[in-house]
Amino acid sequence: MDFRLSDEQAMLRDTLTRYLAEADPLHARLKRRTRTVAGDATLWRALAAELGVVGAALPEEAGGLGGGPVETMIVMEALGEALADAPYLSNVVLSAGVLRQAGDVALLPGIADGTVQVALAALEAGSRHAWHAVSARAVRESDGWRVTGEKAVVLGAPDADRLLVSARTAGAARDRDGVSMFLVCADAVRRHDYRLIDGSVAADIVLDAAPAALVGQEGAAVAWLEAAGDAAIAAICGEAAGVARRMLADTVEWTKQRRQFGQPLASFQVLQHRMVDMYMAAEQIQSAAYLATLNLDADAAIRARAVSAAKAVVADGLRFVAQNAVQLHGAMGMTDELPVGLYFKRATAIEQQFGGADHHLARYGALAAA
Repeated sequence: MDFRLSDEQAMLRDTLTRYLAEADPLHARLKRRTRTVAGDATLWRALAAELGVVGAALPEEAGGLGGGPVETMIVMEALGEALADAPYLSNVVLSAGVLRQAGDVALLPGIADGTVQVALAALEAGSRHAWHAVSARAVRESDGWRVTGEKAVVLGAPDADRLLVSARTAGAARDRDGVSMFLVCADAVRRHDYRLIDGSVAADIVLDAAPAALVGQEGAAVAWLEAAGDAAIAAICGEAAGVARRMLADTVEWTKQRRQFGQPLASFQVLQHRMVDMYMAAEQIQSAAYLATLNLDADAAIRARAVSAAKAVVADGLRFVAQNAVQLHGAMGMTDELPVGLYFKRATAIEQQFGGADHHLARYGALAAA
């Protein structure tokens, strides 16, 4: 299989990497964490309007550049390496992914140019990574649909203009059929905003007969959510590759600078072996990201197996890289004084996001046995 990027893809990677290196989103992220629960609006506008990166993986007819899963992986990898606080996952991968699956592309031009932000509110407190476990209910009244229920850990919700909400129009709480998607104005819900351990923004939301517009076909949302969810897992596998590469590079540089017994730490063979193991784990993470990304257009069962296999490898590999990076940095590695401490927090979040290694090994086993 040919893993080489096309000229256009290589240009996207190089342009975004250079821009993020100059913009230094890590420094801006640190300042915002103590001031407000919000993402980096300046960075997001630049990525959308100036660079066109937000629309790189969106169809041309919707204002994008006509790319696909590989472009998403490239963008996520660069964002991960720079630890950029950009809601690409929530807007483009999850929300735009569901809208495309539903055949409703009216909002995609606004997402592509950064004028509209949409957050996917699909998971609930008891969902446990199951997109069909939906208790929120939608009823049709004389003036339209109304949605009532609660959603948990809605990524990007504090900055969103609209929420893409899953709700039942039929069936019991864990039935696969009867789940529909609705667009709800962000002002129509009650929201509790907070930051996750890695500093990214999320919210728990409560809908109390909130007015809503049906998206796509009624009762068909589970397949859309599963496809978008697998795309999101593949995307964070790509992000993990960028995070691991940066943590490895910082660790190598740190051991060259720090001295013990009159020698740089990097001169000790046991530490060299440790960093070689980190390098091998980082390469496995990169390969797993390719595995997930290149199977997103496959049959649903093949796609799900590839994505779960990749996430299990990434979760274990990223934990190994992150823990060793912190150990080789010493106590400073757990603080915000060094970038590695912030990368460690993001690595910890990625490990469990959309399910950890145990969850995906079990999912892979169930799919293989089916």
